[in-house]
Amino acid sequence: MYVQELEPVAGSLGLSALVAALPLVIVLVLLGGVRMKAHLAGLTGLLAAVLVAWLAYGMPLDQTASSAAQGAVFGLFPILWIVVNALWVYRMTVHTRHFDILRRSFGRLSDDPRIQALVVAFCFGALLEALAGFGAPVAICSVMLVALGFDPVRAAVVSLVANTAPVAFGAMGTPVVTLAQVTGLPLDDVASVVGRQTPLLALVVPLLLVALVDGRRGLRETWVPALACGVAFAVAQFAAANYVSAQLADIGAALLGAGALVAVPHSRRPAAEPVRAAVLTGVRSEELDEEDSGREVVRAYAPYALIVAVFSVAQIPAVKDWLAKATQTYDWPFLDVVDPEGNPAGGNVFSLPVVSTGGTLVLFAGVATAVVLGVHARVAVKEWLATVHELRFAILTVTSVLALAYVMNLSGQAATIGHFVAAAGAGLAFLSPVLGWFGVAVSGSDTSANALFGALQVTAARESGLSPGLLAAANSSGGVLGKMISPQNLTIACAAVGLAGREGDLLRKVLPWSLGLLLVMCLIVVGQSTPVLGWMLP
Repeated sequence: MYVQELEPVAGSLGLSALVAALPLVIVLVLLGGVRMKAHLAGLTGLLAAVLVAWLAYGMPLDQTASSAAQGAVFGLFPILWIVVNALWVYRMTVHTRHFDILRRSFGRLSDDPRIQALVVAFCFGALLEALAGFGAPVAICSVMLVALGFDPVRAAVVSLVANTAPVAFGAMGTPVVTLAQVTGLPLDDVASVVGRQTPLLALVVPLLLVALVDGRRGLRETWVPALACGVAFAVAQFAAANYVSAQLADIGAALLGAGALVAVPHSRRPAAEPVRAAVLTGVRSEELDEEDSGREVVRAYAPYALIVAVFSVAQIPAVKDWLAKATQTYDWPFLDVVDPEGNPAGGNVFSLPVVSTGGTLVLFAGVATAVVLGVHARVAVKEWLATVHELRFAILTVTSVLALAYVMNLSGQAATIGHFVAAAGAGLAFLSPVLGWFGVAVSGSDTSANALFGALQVTAARESGLSPGLLAAANSSGGVLGKMISPQNLTIACAAVGLAGREGDLLRKVLPWSLGLLLVMCLIVVGQSTPVLGWMLP
């Protein structure tokens, strides 16, 4: 049995916290300073965490290795199982050219570039974030906006800023699922609190987007559809996260937001020529003028409808209980850890939700998609394998970061840092979203930031008397605002629109908005930690 110790270094909490923080510091310096590739930085940080656990904390090497193995397995299943299958569905739509049909369908909804920015970057971007995440929304939406005639820089900035409100529930809820796992908090509790924070961003972001596209004139002339879109998105995200399913939060929000946007008469008014001339400074793609049959348009939307249908059926109580019966629970080998009070660590047991997990449900929807789009089984398998190959470095990054997180959590490193950080007292509520923001800004992933800092936030909350659920959620909600300034996302945006090497230009344009929205989120969390906004929490 391994008993976690909070002050293993010279009996000092401060020195122990300094040593425990080394793996995180190494990862952040290698990513942000040295600009090492993420998977190499993750592996280096994992090695540092293993050495700290073994040499400083006295965790037996077999238990340390077992902790890392469990984190890596969790990274593969269910986390990457979701991402691979979701991206596979998208690749099949590209292969059959139904994605092009979908793009043309969006282009015909309105000729007003400000409305097009909301439809493509905010609504469709949220749908892509819900299904795939990991940079896909920024890359795809940037290209679509350039095809519609947007200037490449403006297209990239709009796509980056839009990729905020949906991030916490992206990739079929992967960030909140990870957060629940590493903190030991129930998924429904974590999702519920996040679902009472990020919808507030959704009210603001559409208004910000039309201002980015067309300045004060854009805000003055299109605030009604922008607000309608934001309110619908926020209501749907709140309702799904609290009462339906975290996995469906962004899908429902994206669809309802788009529906509300199209329903507002302002959205269908032709744009004045001065507006189009001022905004559409690029070259419009001639492919947008091709005609598509109604049948093909329906098929283009079918994959997303199938995913919604499969997840909705899976939430029916009888079906949910039946799927849950396939969950396997194991005593994880070579692992016997207790906390300083003698309570067994949650990592001693590992649950494998074979069928009920989001990735398997997306796989079912993907098989149905292949049938509807007429994709031959051999081609579908080939696309699935190509997806795995495309994500090979992301797979290595996620597994190494989660292995690092599990070693830090189970060895007691995260608990030591949490107890030390708890000294911030009431100020912890303000700093909590900043920690998540910093983690995502460096790692490029809300999932990774939650894996790294989730347990730390919960420990600090318990020591300072704050709500563990609030600070855990704040880590994820603050993190979404670091996405637009992460080097990975900036590089993806530049590569997508042909601005390679101009990441610095984009950073200067989006950084003020990232910091401004972060301040808003910090104030929201501070308010929720007091009676002022405490009524918002479940």
